[in-house]
Amino acid sequence: MTATLDVIGLSRHFGGLRAMDDVTLSLEKGARHALIGPNGAGKTTFINLLTGHLRPSSGRILFEGVDISALAPSARVEAGIVRTFQINQLFLDMTPLQAVVLTVTRARGRQRAMWRRFGSDRDILHDSIAALERFDLVDVMDERARDLPYGKQRLVEIAMAIACKPRLLLLDEPAAGVPESDRADIVRSLELMPDEVSILLVEHDMDLVFSFARQIWVLAFGRLSASGTVQEIVADPKVREIYLGRDDDQDGGFD
Repeated sequence: MTATLDVIGLSRHFGGLRAMDDVTLSLEKGARHALIGPNGAGKTTFINLLTGHLRPSSGRILFEGVDISALAPSARVEAGIVRTFQINQLFLDMTPLQAVVLTVTRARGRQRAMWRRFGSDRDILHDSIAALERFDLVDVMDERARDLPYGKQRLVEIAMAIACKPRLLLLDEPAAGVPESDRADIVRSLELMPDEVSILLVEHDMDLVFSFARQIWVLAFGRLSASGTVQEIVADPKVREIYLGRDDDQDGGFD
C-alpha cells in the first residue's frame, strides 16, 4: 500500500544552520502520529517544508507516491494537505461561518464563487456548518471572531482545516492558548476523523499527545532522534535526556 507521506533525506539549511538534517520517514494511510521535541528542534520547519512554505535544501517529499517537493502551497492544499498554524490565523472581523466558507471555497479551487451571494454554494455551506458542529461552535458561528475567547478562536481554526476534507492533516500546536476545558474537544473531534485521513500532530502538551498518538517521532537538532509507540518513547532514556533534559538516573516520566 502506498504511504500517505514519504520524506526522503529531507534537509533545510539557513546558512550554516541545519534546521532540518537528512530526515527520512514514512507516514502510513490513516496514521495518528505526533511529532515532539524541544524548542528549536525543527518541528515547525518540518511542517513548513511539508506544506511548501519552505523549499528543501535537499531531499524529496512524496504525497501518495507523487513527488510534491516543488509544488506550491496552494497546490498542496488542493491535493489534500491541510494544516493549522501555531499562531492563530483567523480574520478577526469575520464570523466563524464566513471564515470556514472562505477557506473551503479556496481549498476547492472555487475562488470565483467568492463573488456570489454568501451561502449560494450549498455543498460548501453544508460542509462548513458540519465542521463547526464538531466543535460545538454553531451557537457562535455568526459572531465576529475577535469577540470570541481565544480558545474558541483556535477551535474555529481547526474546524476550518477539517472542513477542507484533508487526506493529510497537519496540526501545529493546536492546543496552544486553549483552556484545559476545551482541549478535550480537540481530541474528541480528531478521534471522529475518517480512518483514511492521516494526521500528524505537533504539540508540547504531552497529555494531548499521549491521548491521541499511536506513534511518536522525536526531533532534536533537526534530526530524527527516536520513533515508536507512546510506551516506547516514554521508556527511551535518550528521549528523556534530549527532550526533558534528564538522564537515566533521574526519576519521573513525561510531564
